[in-house]
Amino acid sequence: MDPIADMLVSILNAQKVKKDIVRIPFSKIKFEIAKILEREGYVEKVEERGRYKKSILIHLKYDEDGRPAISGAKKISKPGQRIYKGYLEIKRAKGGYGITIISTSKGLMTDKEAKKKKIGGEVLCEIW
Repeated sequence: MDPIADMLVSILNAQKVKKDIVRIPFSKIKFEIAKILEREGYVEKVEERGRYKKSILIHLKYDEDGRPAISGAKKISKPGQRIYKGYLEIKRAKGGYGITIISTSKGLMTDKEAKKKKIGGEVLCEIW
């Protein structure tokens, strides 16, 4: 199974039932993705919990009407089919409404950061 896809599905499912916090198993890449979501304003706060059995606590964000900040997510690169793009080929998610998370040689970054630094890489997912 794909751990990043599981993380995205857990966040979307928790938002559908209006949970405040979702807990997912820890991995460095999932923690970095969560930090990007926090930095871009899609989640309220991200915490690393536990010493031996680590987990990530993600505090979900809703607007004043109760709508979730993340309305959708799509996993692009899958374990059976990796998708790599150069910085000129990177497209904006939902016409600029969302973000695309890319794994580059300089670490994980959004599509805007990758284009600014002129770095391509593996396109992990789109969040909108």
